[in-house]
Amino acid sequence: MKRFVMLSVLVFAALVVVAGGLADPGDKGKGKKQGKNRFTFTVVSPDNGSCGQQWATDTIKRTYSVKDRGNGTFTLTRQDRGTFVTTGPVSPGKCETSGKHGSAVGAGYTGKLTGYLTGTVTATSFDKNATCASPCLTDAFIAAFFSSGAQFSCFTNSANCKFNFNYTSPARQASALAKLKYRHWQDKGKGAGTMLKEKFIGDIANT
Repeated sequence: MKRFVMLSVLVFAALVVVAGGLADPGDKGKGKKQGKNRFTFTVVSPDNGSCGQQWATDTIKRTYSVKDRGNGTFTLTRQDRGTFVTTGPVSPGKCETSGKHGSAVGAGYTGKLTGYLTGTVTATSFDKNATCASPCLTDAFIAAFFSSGAQFSCFTNSANCKFNFNYTSPARQASALAKLKYRHWQDKGKGAGTMLKEKFIGDIANT
């Protein structure tokens, strides 16, 4: 599934990186707090591309940052940085509707990923001392740290959401692996739900 569309699906049924990810059990559900209202977790998650099919497994250092606007709304930014290992067989960009991309990727290719998701949480309160049960994916973080019934703009029909994820893979891989034809894939966009405008660029593919 598309990385961002999966995030919306968490509200309707299932993220981007979705249930099945595993938070680092060493954090005891609290994450690693870094500065004011910043919380970091380690998440292992399947990654789904433009066709809605898994193409890799990600190991991510995920940091949530929360800024109180003082009017019952909070800016929530999720930053991801980590690595991926391809599972194949479909490349992440296979179902792109424009641009140059491949169609398949073998298992075992490695690379790096970076990205962010930012939107607005509407809630009556935020508890910086809350804990988040493993895995602490975005919906779980919101449920744990914000008041009951909190709404995130990236999980609704809204123009108030922005995301950008980039994947790169080096030319040199294990000797048994064929050379990659495409080594950069980007998934970026604005909005959510019926107002989602998403664009894919490139691919991670060897054919």
